[in-house]
Amino acid sequence: MASLSLRNIIKRYGHGPKANQVIHGVNAEIKDGEFVVIVGPSGCGKSTLLRMVAGLEEISGGELRIGDRVVNDLEPAQRDIAMVFQNYALYPHMTNFENMAYGLKIAKVPKEEIKARVDKAAKILELGHLLERKPRELSGGQRQRVAMGRAIVRQPQVFLFDEPLSNLDAKLRAQTRLEIQKLHRELGITSLFVTHDQVEAMTLAQRMIVMNAGNMEQFGTPEEVYHTPATTFVASFIGSPPMNLLKNAPGAQPGTILGIRPEHLDVRSEGWAVTVETVELLGAERLIYGRINGEQIIVRVEEGTHSPEPDSVIHVQPRADRLHAFDATTGKRK
Repeated sequence: MASLSLRNIIKRYGHGPKANQVIHGVNAEIKDGEFVVIVGPSGCGKSTLLRMVAGLEEISGGELRIGDRVVNDLEPAQRDIAMVFQNYALYPHMTNFENMAYGLKIAKVPKEEIKARVDKAAKILELGHLLERKPRELSGGQRQRVAMGRAIVRQPQVFLFDEPLSNLDAKLRAQTRLEIQKLHRELGITSLFVTHDQVEAMTLAQRMIVMNAGNMEQFGTPEEVYHTPATTFVASFIGSPPMNLLKNAPGAQPGTILGIRPEHLDVRSEGWAVTVETVELLGAERLIYGRINGEQIIVRVEEGTHSPEPDSVIHVQPRADRLHAFDATTGKRK
């Protein structure tokens, strides 16, 4: 295992004044054994950043360290990493045992050690009874576990996951998230996990990097990112539904955007006047969509709360200790 250090990492395509820079100076110190999620919308640079760590993309500037080694110019095979991709990339003509063992066989690891490593990984992933089958005989979740097993047997210093759950249905994604958490607890290997799904990020990460247009907007624990977002982008991206960001809220100062999460607005007999547009029933809770001073606002209320009619007016009281202030020009937290 090893720590992972990203120091002013830059990626650009092309040279000279026409070069297109897509990663803008990412700095992150990832501890030995830590599970870090890189999250952001499509095209934000998260997979590019992961591929630079893997050695599949050239680093244009900055320094990347795995443990005490600078690895900028090392080939992927020299970096002591293992990668799990979105597509399982399993050989269809091989058994699952052979798929998991293939990299070790190429590396000329002795047969007895290969079997021991594969059996250990299969036990952790509950694949022992499936080793003699071929990938076509497995479900999508089982194939992804075989792909993870192939990475585990390598015994790398760093695991890299590139959106490994995006091909699974919602139930399997939830199940596989639990398996990945269990896997990390048992192995304790430094891990970078890329996803566009903020639920995956919040449930898996010990710390998370939130990316936007090639910039690292925030690096912190899920609690820090959720409760004290560094920018309006983070506030709007993390959380479902997102934080309300209001320029015209009562009491807002000029040049300031007020942020308040939907669950931190309490329906009261007085307070901010909200014109109701629609109500969404989500089982144990309701989301009230409305407008205040021309801006949309969302209020989350618990099951059993009276549902207001469209076009009616309700009053909500923001919890004072849950208000956030952002600079209207830069979007940064004040």
